Amino acid sequence: MNWDSRTGLLIERSAIGVASLILSVGAIALLSGYFAGNDTAGISGNATGPGTAYRDLGDQILPAGQLVPAYDSTPPTSGPHVSEPVQHDGAVLNNNQLLTALSLGNVVIAYGGPAPPAGLQSLANSIAGPFTPSLATDGLAVILAREPGVKGLIGLAWTRMVTVSSVRDPLLSEFARFWLGKGAPKRSLPAS
Repeated sequence: MNWDSRTGLLIERSAIGVASLILSVGAIALLSGYFAGNDTAGISGNATGPGTAYRDLGDQILPAGQLVPAYDSTPPTSGPHVSEPVQHDGAVLNNNQLLTALSLGNVVIAYGGPAPPAGLQSLANSIAGPFTPSLATDGLAVILAREPGVKGLIGLAWTRMVTVSSVRDPLLSEFARFWLGKGAPKRSLPAS
């Protein structure tokens, strides 16, 4: 092999190495979200999907009677709570029931009147089927909840909230379909 062949081979190998390095760094930056740059301070989690994102305050299960810390939204979308499954929809949910439901992957739609507005039950059924406690335990229910004082409708999912003025707003259906089944992240337990 002469000098020109070796130099050419060395240049070719160097170019391949540099290109591989650039591609690797670019892929890592892209996959890590470095170029996304649209995460609001104090807000974590998946920045895509409908609704307003809130910080993930965790899904720690508290013993009954323990005081809960302050939540960062009303109603809360995440945080420590006493595990309390939802047995019926159409009822007022306490924060423990709400957070238990959301952590499992259910979507809760809150309304202010004594009964769901026209079309809301049909919307919920078209997305997840009729409510059953078993469906809620599996994190696959759209739960309708009475929330006195609410104007319009509030859609709730783990770390997400959307407010709409009527059942006909397509954002409500999009929100429920997108977030249904996506509850609290599964956290690994510390080694003992």
